This record gives sequence, structure tokens and C-alpha cells, in this order.
Amino acid sequence: MADKIVLAYSGGLDTSVACKWLQEQRNYEVHCLTVDLGNLPDIDDARQRGLSAGAVEVDVVDAKEDFLRYFVFPALGANVVYEGRYPLATALGRPLIAKILVDKARAVGAVAVAHGCTGKGNDQVRLDVGVQTLAPDLRIVGTQRENQMSRDEALRYVARHGIAVRQTVASPYSTDENLWGRSIEAGVLEDPWVEPPEDVYAWTKPLDRTPATPTVVEIRFEEGVPVALDGEAADPVTLVQRLTTLGGEHGIGRVDMVENRLVGIKSREIYEAPAAVILLDAHRALEELTLSKQQVRWKNLVAQEYADLIYNGLWFTAHHRDLSEYVRSTQRHVTGDVRVRLWHGTVMILGRRAERSLYSKELATYSDADQFDQSHAQGFIRLHGLQAQVQAHRQLLRERTDLLHLAAPDD
Repeated sequence: MADKIVLAYSGGLDTSVACKWLQEQRNYEVHCLTVDLGNLPDIDDARQRGLSAGAVEVDVVDAKEDFLRYFVFPALGANVVYEGRYPLATALGRPLIAKILVDKARAVGAVAVAHGCTGKGNDQVRLDVGVQTLAPDLRIVGTQRENQMSRDEALRYVARHGIAVRQTVASPYSTDENLWGRSIEAGVLEDPWVEPPEDVYAWTKPLDRTPATPTVVEIRFEEGVPVALDGEAADPVTLVQRLTTLGGEHGIGRVDMVENRLVGIKSREIYEAPAAVILLDAHRALEELTLSKQQVRWKNLVAQEYADLIYNGLWFTAHHRDLSEYVRSTQRHVTGDVRVRLWHGTVMILGRRAERSLYSKELATYSDADQFDQSHAQGFIRLHGLQAQVQAHRQLLRERTDLLHLAAPDD
């Protein structure tokens, strides 16, 4: 009897190849697992492809709400974006897929799990590390990095076995989609000088086709988590889907970047993430009211570390737990509303308010309502500049006679 293996199955080219290859070359009984994190375009067709490729079953798990509640929204609280651009949609989905993959392997008595990630990408690391951490006894088969088929060879392989896939030689894009974003790579996109063809985009309109009038939407946050739009409570899935539609209509959320992969190569990536871009901007605007100067600055450092941790597949670590606890603590007063304008590819903050705002109009105003005692400023300035004055008079001014050269390097 063949050993059982659970394949993380998307229904695309690489995993369709993997399903048949695991049977032909490794003699496994293949159980396909499709984790629905949202926006899978053809789940029923994917199930049929898996069965036609010889899988014993294709199990579809709806994990959309868990994905947003336990992965996306904690990352939103930290304001994480990788290298200043990428909202980490695909990266955030991988630890959840790894967890569900392990659960499925236990349920069917599998001795191994498999995925179709390439040996060049980041996802192989995220899935492998996740599985190894949660279930070190399970074998991991990285089908794409082991069979080393090129994209053209893979297309010929599925054609030979009568497995229909969406990719063609003429349109060879590799895509990944979930509620938080969509990634597109391969084909002509591998040349960073080439402008992305319009057909790579599915969620966002080009600017010349966006509405002539803007859309204004009010977003309600409670402890850093978005909970309502325009005063109407919404569950996480509905809220994100609505913002994806609204943002995409106005051309918001396109990202074209050359990023640094974990394996050491640069990769040109295209992303669409309308809801992520809108919510990240709105969340930061609310934090401007509710966090102190020191909290904002330290959170910026934490955000960079958090983004690298997610990108590098280290979700199931003590370091992540420590970072997430700090972020959760910072969000306890991030409750309020943000009004944003969506128009011509931009998100503009129109207003923000919070129940426990640190902003005081009475201190900031220059009107007659001003409660700030300006006479205190002179003493504050003297104390603030004291260390600079002492060092300048006892050291710097004795070393240089030309004050213009104080900040210049030695000749």
C-alpha cells in the first residue's frame, strides 16, 4: 500500500503537475488540500483538476475569517509592509496553510506533505519552516524544486496527462490570491524595464478608467481592528471585500517593485492590494492621534522587524510572540474613526477622531482659546539645548575657529 501524502493544492499549474508527479515518480497516494483564503477564482474547477490528476480527494477548507482575524489584522496593527511597499498578503497566508496542512496530514494518517513552490522563491521556506516547527516527524516534498521542470516543460506535462490549467505559453503568469492581496509574476514581468501589460491586473482599474468623482468612506477601528464602514458594522471578510471593490474601482492598490527575496535574488513582483493600502493608511492616521511620539517611533522599528519575520517564514517563533504582544499592547487605545477619500489611485485622509485622542485643540490652537503658556518656552529651550551648549564651548569651538566647518569632515 502506498504511503499517503497531503499536497497543498491551489489548482494552478505547479500543483497540478505536483499531483500527478507525486504518483508517477514517488508512488504516493495523494490527498489534495485547498485552503480557501479568499478570492480563489475557480474552486470547483480546481477540485476537478485535482481529481483528474489522480488525487484520492481534494479537500477544500474555508479559512477566510481565521486568516483575517489571526494573521492579517495583527499585521495591520503593526503596520507591516515589506521593503516599504508589499503588504505581505501571500506571506501572511503561508503559516496558516502550513498549520492546516499538518492538521490534514494527522487526520488521514499521512507520512509526508508536499507543495509546488519553486526552489527560487520564498514560499518554500515559509511552508517548510512552518511544517517542520509544528510537525518535525513529517517528510516534506518540494515537488517543483525536485522535479526542476521549467514553465514550458510543466505546460507540456499537464497537456500530456490531459489536465487543463489556466496558464498558457502565451499567458504564463504565476498568480496567488487571497483576501488581502494578489501577486503576479513570470512572463514578460521578468524584465523590470517592461511596463506591466494591463492584462496582469484583475482587481484594479487603470487610472484613465476610474470614476470622475471620488468615493468617501468612513472606517471604524476598535483597538486597532477595523469593524465598520460608514457606521455599519461588518464582519472581517465583508469589510475587506468591500474595500477591495471600492479601492479597485478607483485604481488603488497597484504595486510594482523589485524586492529582495530570502534566497538572495532580486525579483520583479506585481501586487494588487486595494483593501490593504486603504486600511494601512487609515490605521496609521488613527495612531497619529492615539500613540505617543515614542510609541510611534518605536513601532516603526518594530514594523520593520515584524515585516521581515513574516516575509522570512518565522511566524511560529517566540520572537514573533514577543513582537505581537507589544503590538497588541499599543492598540488598546487605537479606537476611533477615519474618513478617507478614494480617487485616481490615491487614498487621502480627510479626517480622524478617537475617544482617547492625545491631540488637544486647546494646546494646539492659536486662537483665544489657547491654554498653552508660551512663557514657559524660553526656560524649556535653555534646558533642551544645555548639553549642546556645554559641548560646543568646551570642545567643538576650541577645535575649530570656522563655525561653518563644524559639521564638515576633516580636509
